[in-house]
Amino acid sequence: MKLLILGGTAWLGHQTALSALSAGHEVTCAARGTSGTVPDGVRFLPADREDDGGLSAAAQQEWDAVIDVSRQPGQVRRAVRDLAPSAGFYGFVSTGNVYASQKEFGQDEDAPLLPPLTAEVMEGMDSYGQAKVACEAAVTAGFGPSRRAIVRSGLIGGPGDLSGRSGYWPLRFAHADGAEGRVLVPDAPDQPTQLIDVRDLARWLVQVAEERTAGVFNAVGETVPLQQHLALAAAAGGEAPGAAEADASFPGAGPSVLPRSAVPAPGGWLLGQGVREWSGPRSLPLWLADPDWHGMNARSNARATAAGLRLRPLQQTLTDTLAWEEAAGVERSRGAGLTREEECALLARLDGADVFLPGPV
Repeated sequence: MKLLILGGTAWLGHQTALSALSAGHEVTCAARGTSGTVPDGVRFLPADREDDGGLSAAAQQEWDAVIDVSRQPGQVRRAVRDLAPSAGFYGFVSTGNVYASQKEFGQDEDAPLLPPLTAEVMEGMDSYGQAKVACEAAVTAGFGPSRRAIVRSGLIGGPGDLSGRSGYWPLRFAHADGAEGRVLVPDAPDQPTQLIDVRDLARWLVQVAEERTAGVFNAVGETVPLQQHLALAAAAGGEAPGAAEADASFPGAGPSVLPRSAVPAPGGWLLGQGVREWSGPRSLPLWLADPDWHGMNARSNARATAAGLRLRPLQQTLTDTLAWEEAAGVERSRGAGLTREEECALLARLDGADVFLPGPV
């Protein structure tokens, strides 16, 4: 297969190029090259997609398939315009943020979408979902439903995750000595999490292109309660889980399987201390206090798995991510999580706080 990847120098695009190369395909990456380099053995085609003719060189060649990860509607519209005559298939990586509601559990690809962004350029992340809706529409309009795949990814993790969302917890449990052997976690045991390994997503994107698997797919991992995710992260770091104990103060919450070093803190208290949800500085990654967002981590992946998506065990992803994080430097700054100093200060405040805390695990 002669494959064109629009991008290929950043994380997912680079991994996709590697997967395609290992499968024996002829791979070209069209990009500015400012985010990094392409893998050895991959052809680099300089292209600035902000220019109206930025893909003119690519448009003069024939391609079996194209894979695009852009979030900018103008870029995608121009790519579709230029490549539809010469490319057999278009795989577009979208996002679960396109859905109008993030509350319901088990929603599939037919759930209602946000209105599309009308502008050519997405100015900020507050319009990310709408921008991707517009990109999806452009791909479908240019290639038709039979020559395109819309792959709505969930949270992507694994080695190379600079966001810190998939690496924070295994790294934190593996190096808990920095907070006297304790790890601050949100008291949200049943909140769903859903992580897909970047390597599994990349491999499947190549397979979809190979087989020209048309359709719309939720490319997401299996849904796992937060307490189980934390237990697997601790196991990746070498810590045994604590004993399972039910707490009568939280009817219906079920038994705790948190690691022994975990110290749960109520969500309201964490928010009051300025701890952020989900990602970013001074955050507890993956935690979502608002239940209206819990469905974003509980979407159906049945259609994608039926189309060949294969998911490795979550603990393998967390173990491999921990190894990458440690190789990159334990003390380096990261895109998400608490610093050791922030966590120690919060644990000290929690020790003296007048809040209900679950018993020891």
